[in-house]
Amino acid sequence: MIRVLLVDDQAIVREGLRSMLSPEPDIVVVGEAGDGHEAVRLVVERSPHIVLMDVRMPGMDGLAALEAIKRVSSRTSVIMVTLYDDADYLMRAVSAGAAGYILKDASRDELVRAVRVTAEGGAIIAPSMLPQLLKRMSHLMAENAPSSPPRVRLSEREIEVLRLMAEGLTNQEIAERLFLSPTTVKTHVQNILQKLDVSDRTQAAVCAVRYGLID
Repeated sequence: MIRVLLVDDQAIVREGLRSMLSPEPDIVVVGEAGDGHEAVRLVVERSPHIVLMDVRMPGMDGLAALEAIKRVSSRTSVIMVTLYDDADYLMRAVSAGAAGYILKDASRDELVRAVRVTAEGGAIIAPSMLPQLLKRMSHLMAENAPSSPPRVRLSEREIEVLRLMAEGLTNQEIAERLFLSPTTVKTHVQNILQKLDVSDRTQAAVCAVRYGLID
């Protein structure tokens, strides 16, 4: 069962999201929050797998709440919900730990798919956008003090898979490129997420760039 927390300062938006998700037998809404502070508290109390969170909220906004949530629960995936398809904002959100974002006018099918894909460690960022985002992030990170690398050991095969994840390839495409079965690739992806202590492939790619695990 996929546990979802809804975060938006407008009750009518939360009600709309709940109504779209509630009919799904594999998704359960475990709580609602009207601001960032309450969202962080509920993440600790309810342990959601996915947080659907508004960008602009009073008190603690979406980006600040995102960073706080990732500090207290690194394996919780956060999908930002926004009115605008803004690449600069997406880069800031992904840098802060977001799995991606969806627009507030998304259809019910799009919303449900985003929740399911993210819960499985997938990315809801368009594959064509991910390499561009990572390239921009690498330039920004180069201007700042380098981060200390994590104490993780990835096998050579896992590094290969991670590089292809960062290129935006799907599990099926990675399997075809490396002459592996999709099941084997899925296992490698799960191991990579666990070793890097991240919730999804978007953040795995970000971590790889941040710590120099890939070129």
